[in-house]
Amino acid sequence: MEEETPTTAGPGPGRKHDDGVDSEDPVSTGNGISSLQQPLLKRSNTLTANHLAMVGAKVSHIESLDYEIIENDLFKHDWRSRSTVEVLQYVFLKWALAFLVGLLTGVIASLINLAIENISGIKMLHMVQLVREKRYWAGFFYFSGFNLALTFVAAVLCVVFAPTAAGPGIPEIKAYLNGVDTPNMFGAPQLIVKIIGSICAVSSGLDLGKEGPLVHIGACLANLLSQGGSGRFRLRWKWLRYFNNDRDRRDLITCGASSGVCAAFRSPVGGVLFALEEVATWWRSALLWRTFFSTATVVVVLRGFIEVCRGGRCGLFGEGGLIIFDVSDVTVRHGLGDLLLVTLVGVIGGVLGALYNHVLHMVLRLYNLINDKGRMAKLALALAVCVFTSAGLYVLPFAVPCTPCDPAFGTACPATGRSGNFKQFNCPAGQYNDLATLLHATNVDATRNIFSTGTPGEFRLDSLLIFFAIYCVLGLFTFGIAVPSGLFLPIILMGAAYGRIVALVLQSAVGASIDHGLYAVLGAAALMSGSMRMTVSLCVIFLELTNNLTLLPMTMFVLLIAKTVGDAFNPSIYEIILDLKGLPFLEPKPEPWMKDLTVGELAAAKPRTISLQVIEKVSNVLEVLRSTGHNGFPVVDRPRPGLSELHGLVLRSHLVAVLRKRWFLAEKRRTEEWEARERFSSVELADKNCKIDDIELTPEELEMYIDLHPFTNTTPYTVVETMSVAKAVVLFRSVALRHMLIMPKYQGPEISPIVGILTRQDLRAHNILGAFPHLANKSKTH
Repeated sequence: MEEETPTTAGPGPGRKHDDGVDSEDPVSTGNGISSLQQPLLKRSNTLTANHLAMVGAKVSHIESLDYEIIENDLFKHDWRSRSTVEVLQYVFLKWALAFLVGLLTGVIASLINLAIENISGIKMLHMVQLVREKRYWAGFFYFSGFNLALTFVAAVLCVVFAPTAAGPGIPEIKAYLNGVDTPNMFGAPQLIVKIIGSICAVSSGLDLGKEGPLVHIGACLANLLSQGGSGRFRLRWKWLRYFNNDRDRRDLITCGASSGVCAAFRSPVGGVLFALEEVATWWRSALLWRTFFSTATVVVVLRGFIEVCRGGRCGLFGEGGLIIFDVSDVTVRHGLGDLLLVTLVGVIGGVLGALYNHVLHMVLRLYNLINDKGRMAKLALALAVCVFTSAGLYVLPFAVPCTPCDPAFGTACPATGRSGNFKQFNCPAGQYNDLATLLHATNVDATRNIFSTGTPGEFRLDSLLIFFAIYCVLGLFTFGIAVPSGLFLPIILMGAAYGRIVALVLQSAVGASIDHGLYAVLGAAALMSGSMRMTVSLCVIFLELTNNLTLLPMTMFVLLIAKTVGDAFNPSIYEIILDLKGLPFLEPKPEPWMKDLTVGELAAAKPRTISLQVIEKVSNVLEVLRSTGHNGFPVVDRPRPGLSELHGLVLRSHLVAVLRKRWFLAEKRRTEEWEARERFSSVELADKNCKIDDIELTPEELEMYIDLHPFTNTTPYTVVETMSVAKAVVLFRSVALRHMLIMPKYQGPEISPIVGILTRQDLRAHNILGAFPHLANKSKTH
């Protein structure tokens, strides 16, 4: 069972985390500003390397990842000594693991779809049967009780067993691929809870989707495959040693994230572009090929499941194939008048998306105050939202009148079976309830119904307004509870309803001939772009789902407009969540005022850099490790008296490995290359065990020496002290660094070869403004 901190977003007043860092009072801050206007966790006002952040629904201590290649002597020897067969094994394993990620993601996604569609469908069938028998209270209690039981299971799993499995997981994946180690995020407990919790949460009727959790599931599978499992059940195969590093794990998690999107939307190219546009920070052509290979595997698996299940052999799953809303028969016009109408859809979608982000921001802060009360509060909040959702979904269809069936629809209207566009619900024979058609359907059916083409009179304006309003309210209050949840589906359904509303209004106002299904697609695209600020990947996803290439120009147009309008108001929803959680994500674009500050000035605001000698005393190394929490130390060489030069950078984990193996020298000398290779390998040095509490050395050992030559990265990234912070941020993010060494502009006998060292925390805007308050005024003017 995963241990959980006492709160969701931080401890209460006077409490401390295990690392001894004080946390913020969750109710108010020292300046009297309400916590609804402050970050969820207290931010330091100085440059610091210690950091707390929320991972899922758990407060965790955050470290950075070592994506940079550590080119020390042991690493160089390991690469030189690899045979051609071993190199081919490494390349083969990369592709084999990418294939397995796609295969397993596709299988699990298909099983999740099968479970959700059948559980939801059976629940709806029995509820509707009770309504048809006019046993309304029995129908309500059955519907609510069924939903409550499913929500209880999902919430208990997240609250008790895996707090980091709550939410979509996409912000944490973005942070991980940006270089932030998000602990307990990609393990086996998170995978299991995410699968079961997603099935229960989505089947319970909560206004959330399985798309975000599927991305997290793909990432968990990638991590577990690359490491051979987790914990005591981890496999120790010799071949897997090649992937015991952050770089290869990052690439495979990128494949997993793209596979998850592909599984959610049945969109292989869209999944690759989602990883490129939204989650990945570092990209290259080889990674592009492997992610595409993974998504191609996913879509083949999905297609196979659909073919097997076609014709009702898997219950309610498998109907409709890969195309969720086929509008291939819609004629799309691109006249000037049509572009003006599409522009209107894009502008309104951008405004609504930005407004949705703003209100959701406030709701998440409010939920933080509730979840601060502990596990029971989290569970009670989830169940309360479930009861409210069930009551709304059950009662609202009774508020709209029944609609007579058009004779042109034939036997399809009214629908009394498992699916269909014309749900009879409480209506007499020959009539249907259009609001029940949307609210009392499985996720896929609801999406297919609202995107259906050639049905201008199927949905009434008042029903669409009610549907849009209830999904807005439910979407805002559902996201943030302690269950696995995704934002994609609620926003798609809201946007589709908004698009149909615009089509109905325009049709009645100007008499335009408009296909409502087409405007539903454009409305969904506009609202998603207005909230999530994605363009290219969304365009391709909608193109693959609609099966209509003629939609491409209009979809591109509306996405660009909605994103531009949304950007004028606030950041994307995932950027807001990243900031709320306190995850130290480095944005691609530095702040304009960063050009007025040099890295030398930034280093001067930090404590003096602690460096080590190339041949250092054991007692000095142990003291440095015990007195600091730094993960990298500059190594300085003094080839002759009065002259010093930078030899490189040594990692904390490597120093701990040396201390554990007691690789000490009785005299101060440089070792031969073979001496270190006899005791250490690059595989052993990949272990990130940095704990030194259990290391006990004798007084004689403390007086001995360590030769750091074999362990020092002799090619660290260095910058001159006159470089602007803006340029340093771009370099740091582009090459995925953990440490950046600052060199003096002038070299000389009496000048230290190292000015300072910068980490991720030092380059974050709010940390810099805390150390340089005068820059705050400049930031407001830009």
